[in-house]
Amino acid sequence: MRRNQIWLSIVAVIAVLSLIGCNGSKSGAGADGGEGDGKQLRQLMPFERFEPNGDAVAQYLKEKTDYTVKYEMLPAENADEKLNLLMANKEPYDVLKLAPAQYYQLVSSGALEPLDDLIEQYGANMKQVIGSESWEGARYEGKTYAIPETGGGSGTASYALVVRQDWLDEMNMKAPTNLDEFVTVLRAFKEKKKVIPLTGGKVPVHPDIASVFGLTTAWMERDGKIIHSVEAPEMREYLAFMSTLYKEGLIDSEWGINTADKSIEKVASGKAAMYSPGWWVAPNLVNALAKNFPDAKLGIVPVLKDKAGVARVGSAGNTINYFIAVPKFAKHKEEAVKWLDMKFDKDIFKGIAIGEEGAHHKLEDGVYTPIMPKFADERSNASSFLTGVDEKNYPIYWQARLKKNPVVESYFATFQKNAEGLLVIDPMSAAPPIPDISKNLQRLNKYQEDTFINFISGTEPLDNYDQFLTEWRAQGGEEMVKAANEWYAKR
Repeated sequence: MRRNQIWLSIVAVIAVLSLIGCNGSKSGAGADGGEGDGKQLRQLMPFERFEPNGDAVAQYLKEKTDYTVKYEMLPAENADEKLNLLMANKEPYDVLKLAPAQYYQLVSSGALEPLDDLIEQYGANMKQVIGSESWEGARYEGKTYAIPETGGGSGTASYALVVRQDWLDEMNMKAPTNLDEFVTVLRAFKEKKKVIPLTGGKVPVHPDIASVFGLTTAWMERDGKIIHSVEAPEMREYLAFMSTLYKEGLIDSEWGINTADKSIEKVASGKAAMYSPGWWVAPNLVNALAKNFPDAKLGIVPVLKDKAGVARVGSAGNTINYFIAVPKFAKHKEEAVKWLDMKFDKDIFKGIAIGEEGAHHKLEDGVYTPIMPKFADERSNASSFLTGVDEKNYPIYWQARLKKNPVVESYFATFQKNAEGLLVIDPMSAAPPIPDISKNLQRLNKYQEDTFINFISGTEPLDNYDQFLTEWRAQGGEEMVKAANEWYAKR
């Protein structure tokens, strides 16, 4: 015991010294959002495929708010681990744009600043344009720790399978409508075209395939109770099916390590026949394929039906997409909230979202339409700069954003048309951060992802599923499900 205490003391001293060292090296680093002028801020954003600091929206915001902001992005891979490391090291960011699971993790670990007083003092604009339901979704144990950012519309279909239609035509085959036809098409691609039939990866619960098994959302209602999808018997059936596809060489052998970019590259280079992109990244796929194979054609596969002829599409509902938070150790908390509130000024917000009327967009019969190519050149990445939205006006502006690219508009419209009447909303979509879920979700999601990839690839036998479930429950899953049911019963 004594030796342990001495060891812990040494570790504590090293940790404190390292923090002093870190802080010492940061002092006076004004341009990095350090000790200098409070008008200089540092923001951490999710990964996107562009350089934010040179973007037209960054320049626009600097002119309109008089704040200089250094934008940094999390990496494409292992973003959660990187974020947790940055927070553990007290990296001096002033603003964080966080995905829900990231926010839940940080808020439950005490890494974020409660913002109620700062919003009361400096948040006049944001209080006007964000609805009470959204604010409620950002409260944790009675306090507001983030500005909630909702999207452009509620209950939409995000993903769909996309196929090399020209290859299908060449083989005299139609797009599959159910799992049996799906497997037949995959086998034909493998045997006749000698390509990867279906690429993808990192997301082991493939939405377009899992939905056929009734697995549409992370949380599910069964007999009036909430269960997590890992507890549904259908999950084992789905994993067995995916494992069979893997063994037969019908899905990418690099399923466990592919990124979205890598998967798109495989389709675009003619190495793979099918992939399931989000509608917003469809142009990356379409343009890259057209560049390599000008005569190639892509088709969008309708939602696959189960044996009873039923099709379903999962949707998170009109939820909070991002949480805009301030770390506890931020050096410019007041300035950060002042800057964030300026971005909610009616004119400034509109300028971020769709630019200047007559230059970036025009208004005809109450409909906003982008003016090309200026809109595409200067507002394509505007969504990344949002830190919350004007909830009344953004859905209207968002329609113009959809029109910025004919591929985006077309894919979005087709995804929604195919999903019409088939949407299943996650029963927990309206829940605020719940402490027992918040502290466990990110870690358990990672555990689920890693284990499921092992099940699919055969690295671990599916006979171990009960063992996985026991461990999942013991590591916080049981706690999460109990908390989910307590909230659901009181809603």
